[in-house]
Amino acid sequence: MIEVKNIGKSFGELEVLKGVNLSVKKGEIVAIIGKSGAGKTTLLQIIGTLDRPTKGQVLIDGTDVFAMKDKDLAAFRNKHIGFIFQFHQLLPEFTALENVCIPAMIAREKEADYKPRAEKLLRDLGLSDRMNHKPNALSGGEKQRVAAARALMMAPDIILADEPTGSLDTQNKKELSELLLKLRKEYGQTILLVTHDKELANIADRIIEIKDGVIK
Repeated sequence: MIEVKNIGKSFGELEVLKGVNLSVKKGEIVAIIGKSGAGKTTLLQIIGTLDRPTKGQVLIDGTDVFAMKDKDLAAFRNKHIGFIFQFHQLLPEFTALENVCIPAMIAREKEADYKPRAEKLLRDLGLSDRMNHKPNALSGGEKQRVAAARALMMAPDIILADEPTGSLDTQNKKELSELLLKLRKEYGQTILLVTHDKELANIADRIIEIKDGVIK
């Protein structure tokens, strides 16, 4: 599903990633751990095609993603990769339902096609009575579930989660861990987590550690 080959990333003189190699199987949950500044988020952003590496390749289902032009890469990302961020990244002026619809709107789908799909996702995630609420009227756990629904909107092959429990209390952390396992079971996604949360990391099939820009 995902093949990371000799990925390097430098910012000026600072070498953040130093020849990272990683293979992730379809349907696998992999947790990436390491100290702050080790390169975890940089690697996740490169796998998610949000940033380009200085060297190396990322293959997703055999596709060399960085061989694409920017426009084609953006379309590939929207279709194949869903993101869950630490601070949700929901647009405050939009309702929960509208936030979930955004990937389909970007893809220029018809509202009649995407709106029922978004509503079903929110119902499946226990938010049927919160669809028309804006983010400031939602709890932290509800915001993260909206973010998960948005990540699932295009039925992507891959979910990338960057410190998804970082802003949640103990109960909501537990609920999110259960949700990620549910997503894998029901939707079959491949999930990569960057986390400092040991309990969240322990739900993964495999834990890898990055230290000083390399996988240990």
